[in-house]
Amino acid sequence: MKPLSKLYIFLVFLILYIPILVLILFSFNSTGNTGSMTGLSLYWYRELFSSPHTFNALKNTLILALSASVISTLVGTAAAVGIGKIKTGVIKNGILSVTNVPMMNPDIVTGISMMLLFVLVGTLLGAEEKLSFWTILIAHITFCLPYVILSVRPRVLGLNRSLSEAAMDLGCTPLKSFFRVELPAIMPGIASGFIMAFTLSLDDFVISYFTTGNDFQTLPLLIYSMTKKEVTPDIYALSSLMIGAVLILLILSNVVESKGKGKTENTPAKMAERNGLV
Repeated sequence: MKPLSKLYIFLVFLILYIPILVLILFSFNSTGNTGSMTGLSLYWYRELFSSPHTFNALKNTLILALSASVISTLVGTAAAVGIGKIKTGVIKNGILSVTNVPMMNPDIVTGISMMLLFVLVGTLLGAEEKLSFWTILIAHITFCLPYVILSVRPRVLGLNRSLSEAAMDLGCTPLKSFFRVELPAIMPGIASGFIMAFTLSLDDFVISYFTTGNDFQTLPLLIYSMTKKEVTPDIYALSSLMIGAVLILLILSNVVESKGKGKTENTPAKMAERNGLV
């Protein structure tokens, strides 16, 4: 790699990560002065964990992220398998195009449109609270679903259909063949999709802002409400913890995906193909 290319890559990463590093550094500031660094301390982390509002928001965030990721993973896996069994190319391409719409839409468009839908449905049903935990859960499932399908679908396309057919020839029902043969093969994609959905739901703000009720607050919404007042380093501590959690989940997702690729490449058929036996 040429020195100029190395310098360019270095500058890109510098611009991307210096704000994050500054935020993490100031979360250890020993005083409440957000304009200067006077010393290192864990004071603001202790202040953060002594706040009942923070723990309530953390609990809400984890419940929402876990529920949305589990449901979207189940529905997305079933959708990816079902799309793989469709024979008509036009129908398959149409379904895939519709599935990708929530992923390509700007978050603010998705958030506002879903808010209008929930308010309309709530009005028609005569509900007192138009927005609640259930509306934000549906919204999170909606935008997580395409990413799960995107993670699982390549695994479905790479399945060896002869294995499931052989299992059915040996007496397995189609359902038992799926759980015994197909599901273990696509499990790395499912795990990667689950982690991706959990990560997206964990730090979402825009869609959550438009679809949540007054009695349900997540960590990103709590951080936003804090910024309306005086900004204190406990916000930096909270943001640093969220950055660390998302980073760990992304690393786990990449590790699971790479292990899945390694297993796929080391199957007997792939090894025979690499050795020129087939």
